[in-house]
Amino acid sequence: MPLPTGIRVTTKPAKTSKAIKIDSREIPDPSERSIRGSSTERRPSVAVMDFFHKEKRHSVALGGKPSNSPAKGSPKNSPKLAPTKPAKLAIEMESPPLVFYGSPGSSTGALLSGQLLLSVTEPDIQLQTYEMVLIARVTNKRPITKDCQNCRVKDTEIFTWKFLTEPTHYKAGIHTFPFSYLLPGHLPATSHGELGHIDFVLDACAVCAMSDTVTVSRTLTVQRALPGSDKVSVRVFPPTNLNVKVVMPSSIHPIGEFAVQMSMTGLIDNSLKNIQRRWRIRRIIWKIEENSRIISPACPKHANKVGGENKGILHEDTRSIGGDDLKDGWKTDYDTAGGEITLEFMAAIKPNAHPVCDVDSPSGLTVNHNLLLEIIVAEEQTTGHTSKNALPTGSARVLRMQFKTTVTERAGMGISWDEEMPPMYEDVPSSPPSYARIEDFVGDLPADESLEHMQR
Repeated sequence: MPLPTGIRVTTKPAKTSKAIKIDSREIPDPSERSIRGSSTERRPSVAVMDFFHKEKRHSVALGGKPSNSPAKGSPKNSPKLAPTKPAKLAIEMESPPLVFYGSPGSSTGALLSGQLLLSVTEPDIQLQTYEMVLIARVTNKRPITKDCQNCRVKDTEIFTWKFLTEPTHYKAGIHTFPFSYLLPGHLPATSHGELGHIDFVLDACAVCAMSDTVTVSRTLTVQRALPGSDKVSVRVFPPTNLNVKVVMPSSIHPIGEFAVQMSMTGLIDNSLKNIQRRWRIRRIIWKIEENSRIISPACPKHANKVGGENKGILHEDTRSIGGDDLKDGWKTDYDTAGGEITLEFMAAIKPNAHPVCDVDSPSGLTVNHNLLLEIIVAEEQTTGHTSKNALPTGSARVLRMQFKTTVTERAGMGISWDEEMPPMYEDVPSSPPSYARIEDFVGDLPADESLEHMQR
């Protein structure tokens, strides 16, 4: 059998096995059986395998086909190192929570302030542009085309901060850039509803001289707090004489209970002689509903699907975010004139309902809430004016009422920014009037007997 080139063969006295010397190393001959074990399997030694690996790498260096196996000494799955950036950006907020106090027509807005931090990791960098943009982002969850990003997301720039007017060098370290802006009070609050989202985002971007771009983004939470007071509503249900008076707060909050007071009058009908008909409550059902509406506009590319530009599709959604079924808890009094039933119960939004505060956005997203009351009353009659032995007549009615309510955040101890800030220079009133110049008195004092008496 021909041997590979470059191998020296030496013979030794006959032993139990032959040996082949390859690269000054002795290995057992593969053609002979091993004495160490009873197995007849031929196992090439490590030296032989290493020799063939060397021959294979040598052929690859001469232009041969490389092997798919990884090279010796290199990890099989080495992690890829991400390129390092010459700088980093971070946004640090200094202003209190952004809360609009009052309705969109009367709110003075919220003050936004903070610092944009530039951390330079290189010894020296040059920035070509450096700016930050405040964006109002509306995300439509029912777009005209699902795969179109322009139909789904619409960004509106509110304000832009430009920190550089010309290319500037910065050394290693942290550089701060303060920023501030007064958010107008007519803007909608942050909303995450079933049909769409409204978010406010700060996007900062710095472009270096080597075309490296460093960015950072932060989402802001903007809330609205509306003052509320109790409101009184009266409902009449003809052809009966039933009147229902409901007292409840005009504004409710996502977390916490609120009281609902109800009184019903006109229960007794004495039109028939010696027969008294009256109404009795059997059941009360209350429910809080959230109504959402959004207009899905189409981008210029898909405008033909809705009949042209500046047109869209209206989507509506209604869901229940709280409710209960009451079968007792009211007080009935038939001894007063006309009869009266009074009731007070506590209502609240379910903790896991994730309600959305009321919003009316120019982008087409609208969210409002209603409190629904259903009172099931049954008629019964008695002989005479006694309240005993009342028999049901089989007549029943369902009294339905709907009250508009506003879901808003709690104002707490917070006040509007213009009430806690010192007055501006132009708002400071003028100084007090100056006193007239007092001239020295020259002459004799008038004679006064009392003074003369005091001097004595």
